[in-house]
Amino acid sequence: MKASIVLPNLNGAGWLQGCIESLYAQTEQDFELIVVDNGSTDASLATARSYKGRPGYTLIENTENTGFSAAVNKGIQLAAAPYVLLFNNDAFAEPDMLAQLLQTMQAHPNAFAVQCLMLRHFEPQKADDAGDYMTLLGWACKRGDGLPAARYQKPRRIFSACGGAALYRRAFFDEIGLFDETFFAYLEDVDISWRANNLGYKNYFCPTARCTHIAGATTSGTTGAKYNNFKAVQSGRNNLLLPYKNMPLVMFVLNLPFLIPGYLIKTLFFHIRGFGAPWRQGMREGFAAFGKIKKPPFYWKNLFHYFWVEGSMFAGMFVYIDYRIRRLFQK
Repeated sequence: MKASIVLPNLNGAGWLQGCIESLYAQTEQDFELIVVDNGSTDASLATARSYKGRPGYTLIENTENTGFSAAVNKGIQLAAAPYVLLFNNDAFAEPDMLAQLLQTMQAHPNAFAVQCLMLRHFEPQKADDAGDYMTLLGWACKRGDGLPAARYQKPRRIFSACGGAALYRRAFFDEIGLFDETFFAYLEDVDISWRANNLGYKNYFCPTARCTHIAGATTSGTTGAKYNNFKAVQSGRNNLLLPYKNMPLVMFVLNLPFLIPGYLIKTLFFHIRGFGAPWRQGMREGFAAFGKIKKPPFYWKNLFHYFWVEGSMFAGMFVYIDYRIRRLFQK
């Protein structure tokens, strides 16, 4: 078996069947499919159950929403293949997506994750996510979000693979660890990719592997709203935890002159959007988790990799500025 596909679902009645059928239509058929239902109360649970009995199909039924991290961790622990594809229930794969991801992964023995080109489902000429990057302000951003997909046709190393459509090397989880369940939802994929970067493993973008993505449905059970109370709480907490957890202490202190303005700007932004209260709740949860979250140990042998991360965040500032300018003139 070449791959294990782990697909978390929460109230995805409108798109789960189409998602699963796109996976079963892959040119590469040597895979198992593990669906982790996170306490769905709509017809998507019946859809997930309807595939029972199909060879290589496993359904895990949680009684409540355990969050994206806990859901995919269950699937990863059951995975029998050397590579694990995480795929959102509101994404739809092109037929050769898995084959292209496997080819790229096998070409890079040091690769931890390979992400496909995610396109906007209702505007497929535009990119949804071509790999995530970090800035010095502590912001994790989607590369290419809303820009022409034609701009993102070159394979390259990226800071982080989006967990909505990415292939992971299962053996490396033993050293890196699984997805951090403290994050519950959002930025958990950047966290695990950051841990991989710190250890010298690499994450790649494969533009020939493609899928379309509705966005927002897998964890919260809703879609269409770019901002809501749930996302504001998750963002408030996880934006604090992400750099604190993954930067060695000295690196974190040296970056505070950039991180503090970044947090202040985000706070102002969510207040202007009308989500100030849930954002503050998330930040309180983040500060409370500082003493509990498990920071990866510092190793001098990884010094070069810490410098690479710092340089990547510095470069990310220019990527973000370029992105904002392009979106401004695009409108």
